[in-house]
Amino acid sequence: MEKATFGTGCFWCTEAMFETLDGVQSAVSGYEGGQVKNPTYKQVCEGTTGHAECVEVTYDPSKVTYAELLEAFFRSHDPTSLNRQGADVGTQYRSVVFYHNDEQKRIAETAKAELDKSGAYPKPIVTEISPATTFYEAEAYHQNYFAQNPDQGYCAFVIAPKLDKFKKVFKEKLKADNVH
Repeated sequence: MEKATFGTGCFWCTEAMFETLDGVQSAVSGYEGGQVKNPTYKQVCEGTTGHAECVEVTYDPSKVTYAELLEAFFRSHDPTSLNRQGADVGTQYRSVVFYHNDEQKRIAETAKAELDKSGAYPKPIVTEISPATTFYEAEAYHQNYFAQNPDQGYCAFVIAPKLDKFKKVFKEKLKADNVH
């Protein structure tokens, strides 16, 4: 098993999407990239700790490659939006890849450059590519948030449509119980 860490804005959305992919053992919501030890959600939301809301993905590279995870990452949010995703604004919602080794760094930088060059987005990609630091797991009520709260307003109106679109794009890579 290997680890990959991505920030796409709200970690509830990110976690819900990565958990559907075949080969992903777990997707844990948390915080990374800041200077405060053991930050709380409240502290991170204030935007003063330097952390990004992110998801640490544990995956089996024989079933899903890091490049495929990066494709899911880039397609699941707007990587051209600096320090915001939708209504969420602040550095804690930045687009970021925290790489765990030189190979991940190389693959992430190449993917970003190729995607930027492709013209797939009308604006330049602002995704930060930084070395992984300490990952702090978010509070228990944030874990599996979408699965446990599907009728909550944000889940129903923001996450559910994004997840449906994600499943259509990645239907060949979904776990068997997520294909419908």
